[in-house]
Amino acid sequence: MRRGFFVTFEGLDGSGKTTQLQLLRDTLTALGYPVTTTRQPGGTPLGDQIRSLLVSSTAENTLGPITPLAELSLMFADRAQSIADIIEPALERGHVLLCDRFTDSSEAYQGAGRQLGVQTVLNLHRTLCGNLQPDLTLLLLPPLATALRRARRRNHRHVDLDGPDENRFERESDAFYQRIHAGYLAIAARDPQRVVPIESSASIDDIKTRILDIVITRLAAHVTHP
Repeated sequence: MRRGFFVTFEGLDGSGKTTQLQLLRDTLTALGYPVTTTRQPGGTPLGDQIRSLLVSSTAENTLGPITPLAELSLMFADRAQSIADIIEPALERGHVLLCDRFTDSSEAYQGAGRQLGVQTVLNLHRTLCGNLQPDLTLLLLPPLATALRRARRRNHRHVDLDGPDENRFERESDAFYQRIHAGYLAIAARDPQRVVPIESSASIDDIKTRILDIVITRLAAHVTHP
């Protein structure tokens, strides 16, 4: 590969995307592919500081409510830094870059969930991210109630065990998440070549197998036609 292959994992909190990213990383590494992973927000020193502001309910209790536009701006500050420090260097080295969330998350969460509008997000992406697009986006969409139940249970468990408090978004209403879910479906409909929806409550292993098949097929095409 003259240039690497950029894969993003998207979905609601509790969709299983982080688990599937880790499984794919391990499998591709075992197969001999050079792999770089990151997440958004986070992944860089600046990004980790931004993440602590965006996802922690404790931070919001201390600093006061974060406005939707401030939230969106922080997401893009994190993303611009991640592109410069991690994503572009990895792609230039020919790596498979696996990223847990990218601009689709901002479109779904802030554009739809916070009702800031799709164009606001896409305009920022063009300006601040050079309109960089993933080669493939894996959109995990289990039933909404299932994802929310998992996410809220997971974050309560982390807090009970003195783990990171990352439940700011999980405290939002079901209506907020219904808008996000609809936002993700709209993205998939708009860009079917890039976005592969996986709307399933199948087992972790079954989803892992499906994702691996998709990625290996796309990688083979990418190597043949870089």
